[in-house]
Amino acid sequence: MSRARIRWEIVIVLGLSLGASAVYSVITIIARATAGTALADQTASVNPSRSEREWLDFTNQFLSLFFELFGVALVLYLLWAPGRSAFSRLGLDLRKPRFDLTRGAGLFLAIGLPGIAFYAIGRLIGITVEVQASPLDTYWWTVPILIFSALRAALVEEVIVVGYLFTRLKELHWSPWWIIGAAALLRGSYHLYQGYGPFVGNVVMGLVFGWCYLRWGRVMPLVIAHALLDIASFVGYPLAVSLWPAIFASG
Repeated sequence: MSRARIRWEIVIVLGLSLGASAVYSVITIIARATAGTALADQTASVNPSRSEREWLDFTNQFLSLFFELFGVALVLYLLWAPGRSAFSRLGLDLRKPRFDLTRGAGLFLAIGLPGIAFYAIGRLIGITVEVQASPLDTYWWTVPILIFSALRAALVEEVIVVGYLFTRLKELHWSPWWIIGAAALLRGSYHLYQGYGPFVGNVVMGLVFGWCYLRWGRVMPLVIAHALLDIASFVGYPLAVSLWPAIFASG
């Protein structure tokens, strides 16, 4: 494949997925910064309700998450090579379950606790908006949907931003640290709608995840770590609000 074709493919993939999210996120942070209201007094909903009627809320949330996974399917299709599936090429398979689980859990612990502290500091100094990770009122299906949302985010971000982008940029002969840095900046940029704190935190997370991917050659530990981080954030959000309202809820 020619370099020009690879470049256009990257533009199209990102334009259909997280690249578009990054553009909207930049516009959102500009709007927030010029709104005349402090960032600490603003909110961002990650898993908002989509209807007052329960069955419509469930249907719309499920379908929204389901159709986002087609971006993952697209890059897996594009990376499929004769004699080698995209799953094995990216390390998105079950060949090394113990390896993936131990390293995924280790990344979760290494990123999760500092991430919570960084979010709290960002809220206290006013550079992070209140991120409402889940609705406080729940139905019987709310937790399963939140877990599905976490799995969707883990697959979309790690397969596209790490697995796919690293593969294609390597084919363009980018150096490893340029690839890691570019992917980390992209990860941070589509979290800018949450404020400057999450932007910095996700850039750091991207640097760590990118280094781990180049070292391990597998995206599965990153998916596991990301899914665990989001499950803890989404499902544990109501508890965090009740225990630390000054940090996790706006005044």
